[in-house]
Amino acid sequence: MLSKRIAAHQWIALVILTVGVALVQMPTGIEATTKKNSEGSTLIGLTAVILACFSSGFSGVYFEKILKSSKTSLWVRNLQLGFFSVLIALGGVVVTDLNAVLENGFFQGYNWLTVTVIFFHGFGGIIVALTIRYADNILKCFAGAVSIILSCVISYLFLGDFVPSLIFVLGTTMVIIATFLYGYEKPAVSPLLAKSRSDNVLTS
Repeated sequence: MLSKRIAAHQWIALVILTVGVALVQMPTGIEATTKKNSEGSTLIGLTAVILACFSSGFSGVYFEKILKSSKTSLWVRNLQLGFFSVLIALGGVVVTDLNAVLENGFFQGYNWLTVTVIFFHGFGGIIVALTIRYADNILKCFAGAVSIILSCVISYLFLGDFVPSLIFVLGTTMVIIATFLYGYEKPAVSPLLAKSRSDNVLTS
């Protein structure tokens, strides 16, 4: 769709990133026991995850194509997407919380923390759009993986509600390696050096 070629080492980096993120988010201890004992279908869950991966990947690539091939301003595109997001969110409010909104108003329970979270979500959306516009969708995925690790580290240092395990450390290491591997570029060979090598091959 974007006519972009991905080098072999970048494919390897994407595989390492996928495994690393899976290890980072793997439940451990009490959380793992709770999830293991909970009811659910593994097949349905796996199917849902696969469909989510394909739909998310396709939408990300298509969004990148729209941003890079269209002459429409990035801010106009964000307003368009935001408009439809608001409609979908209002539909959810009507379906689930209509009675509560009618009784106590739409902004019930709002405080400074709620407004801060909303602001950060909006600011994050703008950053994602800028990343896709001036970089690509794959780098956005790397940024998302690093943000997961950063959130866990902040939870451990400041909130005390997360204890890193050996699996988490292994996953974090794999994500860091994948990030550097994907951005690695082979050093370019100068024309003079290439010509001298070809001359040596011909003379030999």
